[in-house]
Formats: sequence, C-alpha cells, structure tokens
Amino acid sequence: MTTTTAPHTTTTTNAPHTTTTTNAPHTISDTRAPKPDPVTGPHATTPAAPLPAPAPALPTPPPSPLLNPTHLGTLPLPNHLVMAPMTRNRAHPDGTPTPLMATYYAQRATAGLIIAEAATPNAVGRTYPNITALHTDAHQAGWQQVTRAVREAGGRMFVQLQHGGRVGHPATSGLTPLAPSPVPLPGGIHTPNGHEESVVPREMTRDDIRQTIADFAAAARRAIDAGFEGVEVHSANGYLLHQFLAANTNRRTDAYGGPVAHRIRFTVEVVRAVAEAIGPERVGVRLSPGLTVNGIEEGDTESLYPALVTSLTSLGPLAYLHLVHADPSSPHFQHIRAAWPGPLIANPISPADTLPPDGGRAAGERLLAAGADLISLGRPFLANPDLIERLRRSAPLNPIRDKFLMYVGGAEGYTDYPPLPSPE
Repeated sequence: MTTTTAPHTTTTTNAPHTTTTTNAPHTISDTRAPKPDPVTGPHATTPAAPLPAPAPALPTPPPSPLLNPTHLGTLPLPNHLVMAPMTRNRAHPDGTPTPLMATYYAQRATAGLIIAEAATPNAVGRTYPNITALHTDAHQAGWQQVTRAVREAGGRMFVQLQHGGRVGHPATSGLTPLAPSPVPLPGGIHTPNGHEESVVPREMTRDDIRQTIADFAAAARRAIDAGFEGVEVHSANGYLLHQFLAANTNRRTDAYGGPVAHRIRFTVEVVRAVAEAIGPERVGVRLSPGLTVNGIEEGDTESLYPALVTSLTSLGPLAYLHLVHADPSSPHFQHIRAAWPGPLIANPISPADTLPPDGGRAAGERLLAAGADLISLGRPFLANPDLIERLRRSAPLNPIRDKFLMYVGGAEGYTDYPPLPSPE
C-alpha cells in the first residue's frame, strides 16, 4: 500500500483496487464505477428526511479563578479554596481523633488548604461531646494519623485551636467553664446527657489567663509535631477569645476589660504566644466582626476591629486573617482588607439550610475580586468531598443530610457522600 499526499489530494494504491481522491472545498472525485442514482436509477427511493440538528450545547462557564494555583506564604496551594473548620463530633470521648476522621479529611484533600475542626488546648476549654483536643500525647498521635492521610492524598492542613469559655458544661468536661466574667451562655447547651441548662462560668483570674495563654502555645507546638502546617487561633463565633472582645460578656474592670484597648488584650497575647512558639508565618487568626452567635453582642464593632487588626499586624507576618460571613460590600470587610497587609481568607455568607447551586463559586469570586486572597467554604465541602472537581466540571452537588451533621457519630453522613463518576 503506497500513499502520496499533496495539498488537499490523496492517492492510495491497494491492489487490486485503486482509489484516487482529490479534496477541494466541497469536491470529491472517485475513480470507482458510478453508483446508480438513488432517485433516478433502477432502484430509486424517496430521499430520507434530514436528521434534526443537534441541540446547541449549553455554554460552559469560563474557568474560575478560584481554581487557579496560588500560595500562602511559602506554602504552594493548588487552588484558592479552603475547607473551613467544621465541628463534626467524631472524636473519641477524650478528644482523640479517630481513624474515621483520617478518612474524612483525606477524601477532601484536593482543597487548596484544609483547616481542621476546632481542637481545645486544655480540658476546661471543651465545648461539646466528642470534639477534638490537642493537649495530650494521645491527641497528638491521633492527629498525626490524620495529617499523614491527608499528606499522602496530596493535601495540606492547618488546625483550629479553640477554647469554649462559657460555651461548655461540667457534664462534658468535668469542670466548671471559665470566662472573662460570670455571664452564662443563653439558651442552654448540648451535653452527653442531651440538652441542659448552661451553668454560670467562673471568672478567670490572672493566673487562669496566664495558664490559658501557655496552653494555646503548647497546643500549637503539638500541632506542628503532629504534622500540621500551622494553626488558626479562634477569636470568633462567641468562644473564649470573642467573649473577651465583646462588651456583653466581658464586664471586667482590670487590664483585660472595659475600653477596647483592654478587651483586645487577651486575643493579642494569645496570638503573640502562639507566634513565638511556632513562628508567625504558621499562625492564622479567625475573626467574626458583628456576629451575634452564642449570645455575643460586641457593642462597638466599628472601633473594636480596627484596633485589633492594628495590634495583630504588629506581631509579625502572620499567616492570615480569616473573616467569617464576609460580605464584600460591608464596611467591616473593606476596612479590614485595607488595614491588613497579609493574606486574607474570606468565608462568604451562605444559606443556613441549603447549598448554593454553584457550590459558592459566585460568592467566592466576588470576594476574590474585592481583595480576598483565599475563599473558605464549609458546607459545600461537607457533602462533596470532590468539590474542586465538581466546580471544575460545573457538576451538581450532593445535598447535605443535616441529621448526621453533629452529635450522631459514625460514617453515615460523614464519609459516605458519593464522588462524581470518572469522566468518560
């Protein structure tokens, strides 16, 4: 068989048959015997009706900037999406992470960064049953299994350090909760016995404050030894550090209460101690300006956060600030973005009872355009371990099965959300 190719012309010899074809626009010449015309020849037929034109393909959304690679300091990230910390209550009763948790996080390792759920730095800081902790060798070993699984799956992790303050109960921790002032949590709290009335927390002494700061620093060191890239200090959502910031939960008259400069002091001292323990480039801070969850009323948000951000800036090049329920049109967001010189992770406002059909893409892109560096998503990652691929393919999302969200334990509604089938 010999083939000779010239522009638009192909000659093929394949004995005993020979075919010469000349390809010009809309022209074909063939040396084979002509076939009878299907309309006028001896076997004439009625021409078949033309096939209907295929439906136009739906427009493919342009590639999202959320999926572009980036970095956090010197840490390379494959995309701009962060899995936000979410309490799931799957730890052992003493706070040690379980093998099931390693599976859960490894399933979601395609996130640019995972911030693991809140871990308490001491026993009195426990909030709810079966939450994680990071103040014993067993806790550290449990977390090491988690970080190893995520790293083997190609991921990167920070861990959130959280002290509950008044958000706690003796039925859970065995201890009376500590807080800036003896102001109980409104509405009660979930314990191993079910829902119970809150107890009046004990006001922290200066020794309590010093010990708690030391506990945060010790937990941060354990986090690095367990394989985390860094830690996030939780100063949001109505937990201990936020309780010091808020006027309605901090009624102290000493150097940690009263004017804004005093109320931000505890958060700043905790972050400073953690930064000194593991390096500022490994330390992020979570803030929730104006958020009223867990009975918080800050009272002077407009002056509180400029002062806090200015003080945090003085601690060195921290890894990031993480803003909860960020709204790019909000003055809080705009002022913090302008004042904060480092990376900013923004968590967009989303419906509490459902997932946005686009998985948070539009809200995340608006925040990127407004100056955020990374976008954290919670519930979309919870039900979609392959969220990154779903966003890339504009695929539908798994719905959340809320009854398995917290307090129930087990794999159902935790590690059994189905991934997308492989593309054909």
